[in-house]
Amino acid sequence: MMNCRASGDVPACPTLPAMLEGFIASALADCPHEQLAGLDARLLRQLVAAGLDQLPLPGQGETLARWQALAAVAAHDLSLAKLYEAHTDALAILAAAGHPQPPRSIWGVWCAQGRPGSLVMRMPAAEEYVLLDGEKPWCSGAAAVTHGLLSHRDDAGRTWLLALELGQREVSIIEDDWAAVGMAATRTARLQLQGATAQVVGAPDFYLRRPGFWHGGIGIAACWHGAAAALVGQLRQALAQRADPHALARLGSAECALHTSATSLRESAARIDAFPAEDAMRHALRTRLIVEQACTRIIDDMGAALGPHPYCGQRRSARLLADLPVWLRQSHAERDLAALATSCLQEESAPCLL
Repeated sequence: MMNCRASGDVPACPTLPAMLEGFIASALADCPHEQLAGLDARLLRQLVAAGLDQLPLPGQGETLARWQALAAVAAHDLSLAKLYEAHTDALAILAAAGHPQPPRSIWGVWCAQGRPGSLVMRMPAAEEYVLLDGEKPWCSGAAAVTHGLLSHRDDAGRTWLLALELGQREVSIIEDDWAAVGMAATRTARLQLQGATAQVVGAPDFYLRRPGFWHGGIGIAACWHGAAAALVGQLRQALAQRADPHALARLGSAECALHTSATSLRESAARIDAFPAEDAMRHALRTRLIVEQACTRIIDDMGAALGPHPYCGQRRSARLLADLPVWLRQSHAERDLAALATSCLQEESAPCLL
């Protein structure tokens, strides 16, 4: 496992940023948009081969270091970060379940529910193995990974987590549903399964009930934050020699938003490390919503300060500005705000005071 420890402003994982600057950043800078999906898949394999997927597990004292690594990847490319985050999340899930990881495997995590009845699970004699028929939608990176963790809700309402090897003849990857320009390089697909064999991971409802479910949700917000930090860095660079008070006001706004986002992530990491077994739903919802609002503000500030140039004049910012709004919609907006409010009303303590 990587030795990743944060200290002040020193990067938590010095080998990862060095590797990013060494081959990821330069490769992405020169890559045309239409070739990005292939490049991201190759970079993911290189990160795994180099052991840079072995991040500290959440709740074991170095959660912030884990999120800093995710943010570092996201600052360069969100499609790559989506694949990297899912793979590292899968490793954490497998570790929590005590489930073995096949050697040289690369993972996706696909737990969005499809239409009722679109996927059927059949149990043969041994319950640890099941047979799957039907379709599984929203499988990001299916063509770039070797295995996937996918969820299935049975007729009794129980959620099963299943490990699926994608190399089976009974598994087909269909890439004809993703119409968006944003996050296109993830090659989000649907799986067609015809008697595919999968292995049960954990007990029924393990995926949703484990503390790591909400820890992983904040890890996604760390990716959003990494992209937003990269955008603020580009805004700072663009305004370094400009005496435009209106544009500078937008930079001040973006700096405040980014600081709020970073502070929330740091506090959540400390809370998870201090209380790794507690239900982190409220902290996760609040942190994700704070980071989402910060990202939305930063996107608006950048456009107002610089006009269309970051959208069409620089490849890196154009990709981040296309990808980030799409990934932010993994948040459930007002539903998450309402869930957070309900949780607050159930608490006996008063609102936070200094």
